[in-house]
Amino acid sequence: MDTLTQLRAGQLAGIQRLSLSAGLTEIPGEVFGLADSLEILDLSNNALRDLPHDLARLTRLRVIFLSNNAFEHVPEILGSMPSLTMVGFKANQIRHLPAASLPPHLRWLILTDNELETLPDALGTCTDMQKLMLAGNRLSALPDSMAACHKLELLRIAANRFESLPDWLFDLPRLSWLAYAGNPCCQMDDAAVAAQARVGTVSWHRLALKQMLGQGASGVIHQADLLADGGSPDNTAGALRDVAVKIYKGAVTSDGSPESEMAACVAAGAHPHLIPLEATLADHPAGTPGLVMSLIDPGFTDMAGPPSLASCTRDVYAPGTVFSAETARRIAAGIASAAAHLHALGIMHGDLYGHNILRNASGDSLLGDFGAASFYALTDTARAGALQRLEVRAFGCLLEELIAHVDDSAAGQDDGGSSPLARMAALRDACLSPVPSARPLFPEIAAALAG
Repeated sequence: MDTLTQLRAGQLAGIQRLSLSAGLTEIPGEVFGLADSLEILDLSNNALRDLPHDLARLTRLRVIFLSNNAFEHVPEILGSMPSLTMVGFKANQIRHLPAASLPPHLRWLILTDNELETLPDALGTCTDMQKLMLAGNRLSALPDSMAACHKLELLRIAANRFESLPDWLFDLPRLSWLAYAGNPCCQMDDAAVAAQARVGTVSWHRLALKQMLGQGASGVIHQADLLADGGSPDNTAGALRDVAVKIYKGAVTSDGSPESEMAACVAAGAHPHLIPLEATLADHPAGTPGLVMSLIDPGFTDMAGPPSLASCTRDVYAPGTVFSAETARRIAAGIASAAAHLHALGIMHGDLYGHNILRNASGDSLLGDFGAASFYALTDTARAGALQRLEVRAFGCLLEELIAHVDDSAAGQDDGGSSPLARMAALRDACLSPVPSARPLFPEIAAALAG
């Protein structure tokens, strides 16, 4: 973390990224001395309520984070900064988004966990917009002008007040990742209700937590001993086996609420390519919700990392990531099968990404993280099909990434389009069709990738 002392001593000259968290009520003047180099400014976790006009002096600034401050509106000065492409105001008290505050080349806007009730029609002029994060507000509608946002790929509107989703949303040619749980329009289908009813509970007192395995926006995952009935965390001699326990943090995340995530994870039931859920957590001392899951073999690793500031909507793969054509096909086939299972229950995953997939060297794969999952009614066949085809485009992006990391020297010849790689490429193109109604559904996709 950069410090005010370093900044005021002139030790940060020439830096491209600056982070300051020091209870600030205004931006230190020394920040504007970095105008020739500063591209990313993170002023999260302060007490800022407004931004000065001098901010426009930072002509190279591309990204600004202002989460966990005291803003009640988005300052209009941001709209005068042509280099600005990403703006983040998570967890403020924002009630007003002025049209004039929108930068002309905005790609990524984060307004999660605020108090917005309406949005300006000017959002429709943000034709470079790729990611829009609006979960945890008081919205009941999106401006119809947003039908012109043809580059929009990821939209988070969970935990708001939507009674319905606009029809134009399903005509957007690139929309791939949508989360809308926690709204009145999000309905759990009977099949999902039945799957949810089959999941039991495990008392907190039967768990002995061990090392932390990881954490995300919604919760922390620990390895734990599952104890026999009557066992005690102080005496693990009666341990039955190791499990993984996810304990939710209880706050609104960029995707939605932990309660919605938990409901979808439970309703999803069992499938060979989903991380196995054993039970929900009961009797936590603080009443905190949680899940008890099977412990995954350490041979499984994250397939990719999440998108970066530069990649925006696309995952980042570790340097040197290479798959054989058969391994790529097996990964894709497993995830397509899992997605078909979810869609048959009226569940849209909402975050079908490589960074939410665990895979091993042989191509076995597991889909996890239901933080952006939403329910829909299977009885409304038109809307169900539209939602399913939206997620199919996300799968097309995944196929594109898998194919890009296939070892060409081992992929084999095209053989008239019958090779695994050629079939995957044809399927990728179909899934990425800019005409949503032309995309295949997951049962067809899974069948094409099988065998």
